[in-house]
Formats: sequence, C-alpha cells, structure tokens
Amino acid sequence: MNRRSFLLTVAAAGLAGRTSAQSLPPRINVYKSPTCGCCSAWVDHMARAGFAVDAQDIDQESLYALKAQSGITPDLASCHTALVDGYVVEGHVPVADVERLLAERPEAIGLSVPGMPIGSPGMEMGNQHDAFDTLLVMRDGSTEVFQRHA
Repeated sequence: MNRRSFLLTVAAAGLAGRTSAQSLPPRINVYKSPTCGCCSAWVDHMARAGFAVDAQDIDQESLYALKAQSGITPDLASCHTALVDGYVVEGHVPVADVERLLAERPEAIGLSVPGMPIGSPGMEMGNQHDAFDTLLVMRDGSTEVFQRHA
C-alpha cells in the first residue's frame, strides 16, 4: 500500500467518528514502528483493559505523516499513534485517561503523553516512575492538562 492510500485508509477508519455499537469494546488502531518494544507493551496495556486493539507496524515516514495529519506536532509526539472513536491518542497514555476521554467526549483532537516518561504504561522500569501529564490536544493546537500522574 502506498503512503497516500495508507493515509486515506487511516483517515476513513480512525478519524470518521463513532462507527461501532455501544455494546462492543472500543476498537483502537495503533500505528507503530515494528522494532518498538514499549509500543507493544502499551498495546498489551490497552488490550488487558478490554479494548479491541489492531496494531499495525508502519515505516517512520508514514508514522510521521500520520501524526502530522492527525494534528500531533513534534512537541506532542511520542513513539506510537493510536486512533479510537474519532480521537487521536499519542504515546503512553494510561487506559483510564482514554476511557475518560471516550466517556466525556470533549471537543478536541485527542490526548498526548509527549516523549516516553518512565513508569507510564509500556515504559515500566521497576520502581522508577517519573511524574507526567496527559495533555488534551485542542482543535486549534493548544493543549491543557487532562490528567496529572505523580
């Protein structure tokens, strides 16, 4: 599949809004590098919480293009990008934050945990744990703190 076809498919599937019945678990489409172990650990975190996860390995150029098309700027970026029910979820966002996003349905692009904070889902390293914020990414590109994690 060429890059243009891929982006059109992603836009139709992930950014079109609600398409599934309320009784089904939320379907989340995750786009990641094939060599990223922490991305796979985050996929497992979402699946354990009951999300139906479709993970797709893509090349870096396509991943960067998906981020840009989805409104994720470099300062908001992490190692993987997910699409769920009309929202973008960038990086190591905890499942509780995704569930709250889907329950509250704010007028926003989605959520981001920029970078790769130690102790965030998929980035567990024993007892080490960095404080981090999950950011709500607004349609105008601004952000606000959605949830603080100590």
